Amino acid sequence: MGPPWFNLFTCPPAPVSAMLVILAFIILFHIISAILLFVATTNNAWWVASKGNFYTDLWYSCNVTCVEIPGSSSGDAGYLQAVQATMILSTILCCVGFFVFILQLFRLKQGERFVFTAIIQLLSSLCVMIGASIYTAERASFQVKDVQTGEYGYAFVVAWVAFPMTLVSGLMYLVLRKRK
Repeated sequence: MGPPWFNLFTCPPAPVSAMLVILAFIILFHIISAILLFVATTNNAWWVASKGNFYTDLWYSCNVTCVEIPGSSSGDAGYLQAVQATMILSTILCCVGFFVFILQLFRLKQGERFVFTAIIQLLSSLCVMIGASIYTAERASFQVKDVQTGEYGYAFVVAWVAFPMTLVSGLMYLVLRKRK
């Protein structure tokens, strides 16, 4: 047989504990993705103007006070409305995907995959990519001339960071199987 500490290094870890670690990691990854999407959608720093210390988000331009982006409700701001819709939809899909995952965790038979959760999360990822891409391409078309010189803000960067996070999360759900 051998000394007692020898068995610690030769025995494989129990699959139950490994599965719990994987599930905890996926849950944490999903919650972080949802937080990033919420921050990117609601914060007012998608664009930081170099002139006058203005911050612009998807709804308002803010200095000391916030005012609605001029013409944001008109048909000319269709790009802005598309970004608003896709970012809201991505946040909702990410939250719905988490609840579907929790339901599937307790309802699926062992050996089945979390395909529905993966599809929802991949759609959330697609919405983030579409929204951030549209904002990147059409930012100048729905901003006032005074605010057009500047740089992208942290909420814009958070949106682009949320894209691979939700994409990887969706792919992890495709790979994950419910094991014993």
